[in-house]
Amino acid sequence: MADIKAETRELNLYYGDFHALKKINFTAEANTVTAFIGPSGCGKSSLLRMFNRMNDLIDNTRITGEVFVDGKDVFEKNLDVDNLRKQVGMVFQKPNPFPKTIFENVAYGLRVNGMKDKSQIEERVVNSIKQAALWDEVKDKLRKSAMELSGGQQQRLCIARALAVEPALILMDEPASALDPISTGKIEDLIFELKNHYTIIIVTHNLQQAGRISDYTAFFYLGDLVEWKDTKTLFTNPSDIRTQNYITGRFG
Repeated sequence: MADIKAETRELNLYYGDFHALKKINFTAEANTVTAFIGPSGCGKSSLLRMFNRMNDLIDNTRITGEVFVDGKDVFEKNLDVDNLRKQVGMVFQKPNPFPKTIFENVAYGLRVNGMKDKSQIEERVVNSIKQAALWDEVKDKLRKSAMELSGGQQQRLCIARALAVEPALILMDEPASALDPISTGKIEDLIFELKNHYTIIIVTHNLQQAGRISDYTAFFYLGDLVEWKDTKTLFTNPSDIRTQNYITGRFG
């Protein structure tokens, strides 16, 4: 599972006539957390969605350049997109559990992918819930509805659901923005633990969060990747005046 990196080369994305991403060259190294920061509408989530081809679902998009996950071109003609999305887990801004039991939420992806062995499913579900730091809170309620969980618990359940299919890369689009500070802290602790096993890219508007949890930070502005370097250096010694103005609160 480790040693997976995500990469783009000279990547351009257009929504109709709008040039959303401009010649993006980027690499997320294996077993690191990279944070994407920048004002709204600057291309962060658009780039995140390139790695599991979620932009395919948007009409009138055009892409030039290359995107790789684990060295494989994700736009290769014969690529199995379902298989790609199994390899690339996605966690959204708002928790989106299915209206099923806690157990079945986590088992869902395994069943869809054809796993039938009950003991194997059970083992994977339990391990994923433990990995998502949720086990102690739900171990006696696995047959209860996931909708009964708090927002923070639901988000960790969604992370467990993503982990169950054993992805290599995990994409998180503002995973804590809808949560209270205690739940946010739990998600941040979890991300820190997970990078031992996964490569993680997170979009966040919270600069303090980026500073706390990421190894690398990339700053986007108007579709450009302005700069991208280790987090401490980017926050203390940015190369570009636009980065400096953003992280010091002059715009955003």
